[in-house]
Amino acid sequence: MQLHPVLSKTFGGLNSRYYFRHFVFGLIFPVLIYFVSTSGNHSFPLKLIPMLILCSLLYPYARFVYESIVSFIMGDNVFVVNALIMLWVKLSTIMICWAMSPLIAPIGLLYLYFHHSRAERNR
Repeated sequence: MQLHPVLSKTFGGLNSRYYFRHFVFGLIFPVLIYFVSTSGNHSFPLKLIPMLILCSLLYPYARFVYESIVSFIMGDNVFVVNALIMLWVKLSTIMICWAMSPLIAPIGLLYLYFHHSRAERNR
């Protein structure tokens, strides 16, 4: 089955390995939220499920935007820092990108659409 061109240029625009890798990392937060919210005698609030699903599905696109911006700013520079500090920064950026993915991901989807449209025209 062939996807609509807009869908294939946007949601299908990322490498599948890249999407899967970041999707798995993005599943950390729904799992943590589930376990924290069900600790004790509390039940899981079902109202959270759509937002958890949305954030998890859009996280790879938000992370793509973040990594593109960092790559643009940093260039080819390499910084040597303490591993614990780097892990903390990495986890913090993952958390921010996941939580803000409904706001950040549309930027990445627009970029992917225009990028793949331009590449298609140049062929």
